[in-house]
Amino acid sequence: MAWLRGLYNWTLEKAAHPHAVWWLAFFSFIESSFFPIPPHPLLGLMCLAEPKKAIRFAAICTLASVAGGLLGYGIGYFLYEAVGAWVIGLLGLTESFPVAACYIREQGAMAVFFAAGTPVPFKLMTITAGFIEMNLATFTLAALAGRSLIFMVVGILFQIFGAPIKAIIDKYLGLLTTLFVVLVVGGFVLFTQLASSDEDTGEAHICDTATNVRGS
Repeated sequence: MAWLRGLYNWTLEKAAHPHAVWWLAFFSFIESSFFPIPPHPLLGLMCLAEPKKAIRFAAICTLASVAGGLLGYGIGYFLYEAVGAWVIGLLGLTESFPVAACYIREQGAMAVFFAAGTPVPFKLMTITAGFIEMNLATFTLAALAGRSLIFMVVGILFQIFGAPIKAIIDKYLGLLTTLFVVLVVGGFVLFTQLASSDEDTGEAHICDTATNVRGS
């Protein structure tokens, strides 16, 4: 896991950078539309370094992430064939995209909120929301609510329990990263299960086997 330790150290350097706030905003922005690395570690380290600014950092992370989500929405709305499909392919979610599109058409704001506030790949949801032409105001409010939840919780936890959390990260970095990956995959699976639970009749939900991203 040498590369992971290198990435972790690189993140630490950005947390101590004179323009760390801008780095935080930048990573939060691009992660919501195409970048694979989440901004949580950087947010946590910055909150640990300056606990009194934790809420400010979390707010910056939230707003930048929602702005990045709007970029993802724009990619799905205007540039899916040229850019969006390529991004989804890089994420390894090409086969999941029609299923996600089907569920988001049915769940609307709740699907976006769930993705924004859990380990479900948020970039998949932002691009999908734009692709299916979800109401922009509804998308923005749902994304803002979900992102506020997940980032503010991180900020508060690090402000209160900063030192113990840093010690855990230093000791169990590899394990925690693996756990995060598992949560991302599991979160998407959970999303599809919850989305279909209300209409569970003992048969597979129509979205479970969706293959047409354009809808019926």
